[in-house]
Amino acid sequence: MPEGDTVWLAAKRLHEAFAGEVLTRSDFRIPRLATADLSGRRVLEIVPRGKHMLTRVDAGLTLHTHLEMDGAWRIFDAGARWTGGPGHEIRIVLGTGRRTAVGYRIPVIELIETAQEFEVIGHLGPDLLAADFDAAEAFRRLGAEPDAAIADALLDQRNLAGIGNVYKSEVLFLSGVAPWTPVADVADLTRVVDLARRLLLANRERFQRITTGSRRRGEELWVYGRAGRPCRRCGTSISRRMQGQPGRERVTYWCARCQAGPDVTAAAINDA
Repeated sequence: MPEGDTVWLAAKRLHEAFAGEVLTRSDFRIPRLATADLSGRRVLEIVPRGKHMLTRVDAGLTLHTHLEMDGAWRIFDAGARWTGGPGHEIRIVLGTGRRTAVGYRIPVIELIETAQEFEVIGHLGPDLLAADFDAAEAFRRLGAEPDAAIADALLDQRNLAGIGNVYKSEVLFLSGVAPWTPVADVADLTRVVDLARRLLLANRERFQRITTGSRRRGEELWVYGRAGRPCRRCGTSISRRMQGQPGRERVTYWCARCQAGPDVTAAAINDA
């Protein structure tokens, strides 16, 4: 599930493979951009912004992509067999004489003027993985809706960019905060944001996402994906429930004992 760390690593690998290179292949396999062609343009840089990726090429163009839930970039040596999914799932192919980048299941692909990037990322809050992360601005944005549930507020990319469903659940567990706690009632919001940034930074260079400190298979996470299994700290059965505004619900995992707060346990569903 792509979150800020996944996008950061994908952008880093793409930048290392393509920055400074001239594109010799450009194949957009979506109707709206079927005639677009970036061949002959030099790739200037590939940069992440939260869950968004910006591939800037010369002549003032930017390829904006968002992986959402299932998208992925794969990089291959020129002439190598592509592996990453069936051909009908390929949405874009970019290549040079040395490398080929294949985008599988990428739902958001846009070509925009580089000067107009603000139109697609201008709404984002401070990027947790940015070197110049503005914590004060993140706190200000989170505090602007004091009655919002903290889990929903962390997922709102307008507050701070990069947190997805996995980190939402893991950060709140480690902070001892119930997911339905109003932002105004979170005792130490600074700790929550700081922990989110530290976890994303710790995981950005690897494909395996770890919050427990253990690399052993099945021991990487505290609560996410563990509904019905015992809490690693207290033994209480981990709970799961959909959370969010109607039509935009996302699954939340938590330990009702370690994360005491608003009583939602009665509505929780457990996977035995």
